[in-house]
Amino acid sequence: MSISSILVANRGEIAVRIIRAAQALGIRTVQVHSAADRDMLAVKLADQAVEIGPPSAAKSYLNIEAVLKAARETGVDAVHPGYGFLSENATFAKAVEDAGLIFIGPRHDAISLLGDKVEARKVASRAGVPTVPGSNGRIDDIAAAREIVEEIGFPVMIKAAAGGGGRGIRIAESMEDFERHFPQASAEALAAFGDGGLYVEKVITRARHVEVQILGDGRNAIHCFERECSLQRRRQKVWEEAPSFRLPESVRKALCESAVALAREVGYRGAGTVEYLYDDETGAFYFIEVNTRIQVEHPVTEMITGIDLVQEMIRIAGGAELSIRQEDVVIRGHAIECRINAEDPMRGFLPGPGLVEALGVPEGDGVRFDTMLYDGYQVPPFYDSLLGKLIVWGESRDHCLDRLGEALDNFEIRGLATTIPLHKALASDPSVAAGDVHTRFLEPWLETEFKAFVASKEVA
Repeated sequence: MSISSILVANRGEIAVRIIRAAQALGIRTVQVHSAADRDMLAVKLADQAVEIGPPSAAKSYLNIEAVLKAARETGVDAVHPGYGFLSENATFAKAVEDAGLIFIGPRHDAISLLGDKVEARKVASRAGVPTVPGSNGRIDDIAAAREIVEEIGFPVMIKAAAGGGGRGIRIAESMEDFERHFPQASAEALAAFGDGGLYVEKVITRARHVEVQILGDGRNAIHCFERECSLQRRRQKVWEEAPSFRLPESVRKALCESAVALAREVGYRGAGTVEYLYDDETGAFYFIEVNTRIQVEHPVTEMITGIDLVQEMIRIAGGAELSIRQEDVVIRGHAIECRINAEDPMRGFLPGPGLVEALGVPEGDGVRFDTMLYDGYQVPPFYDSLLGKLIVWGESRDHCLDRLGEALDNFEIRGLATTIPLHKALASDPSVAAGDVHTRFLEPWLETEFKAFVASKEVA
């Protein structure tokens, strides 16, 4: 079944991205929105808009019945969930399917299977993908958990069996830490995901976060190479690159092939990401989880491969077979994405929604800005602080870093504090330039190098 109309069940920059991809394919778009988002850019760009609830996400973007009601009343063929909100909610995917509509993403059973991190580890093991040493299943009892952590040794990470986004995660350096953090992590997971189940895994001290982009049509699957996502604050990604730097070609090949093997194991349909920890010291890599949706950082993959991942999602959901052969996917150059958030990095990343008084976006070869902003837009205080993503491409990583520095110098969002100064500091940092980073690099760096960078600018 081909798709002629899509309801976008999301907001912000990803909603804009989906609308533009759909319109390029000649597809009618319907944008749902909360009362707080009546003036957002996606509403202005869509062919039709429907208000589905008050500002609270729980009563609008997370309200399955309200979204489905808008879909029925506007007569769309399909629903695109974007990322976040309902994108990895198997109940929502099934409700869309049961309503006779197309869910632009994996089937609900695949979301359910891979969304449970414990079950996903089992799938990875069946596909021959190495996993981080840890519990073989979910743990609901702290006594059983003690035996496991004594066997694998500290430090360990306590993680929610369901969900993601850094919630329900604690690192324990000792048994005393573990016994204190275990009930806290369970309570947070229960509050965030409705499931207090946990599992534990060994902490790789200087791990890098490397993820592989996959595409599947339910019968065949390919990879679109990998991304580096090691620069993280509180387990939230800040800066992403493609391809991963300083990665031996043999490791790249093994990583990507293992991701495809996993996708084929479950008959994966749509776009997804298989995430890994990579140990720089040993060259070993370990499976973490599968994100069964489009990722925030998908543009860096698009920039180095020339593949429009969102359009491919739409085509596949409409019943088309993969139009891309693995041998046709090649890496060209290097791309970096900076997440521009309405947060003040000089004040502990204090959120700062407000009025966009003026917007000066950098332009030029290899520069792209995916955003929801426009002059005069009032950024609401109710949602994630992401304003947009600056993506820069270069012929090499060094060339890309040079272009990124120039783009950031020519970037202005007047009226609200943003993370642009953070990215200027990262783009000029010697350790970042050398690729000498890992998942625990950024937070200590913020207390030393970033403060020094800010002080030098104040003196100048």
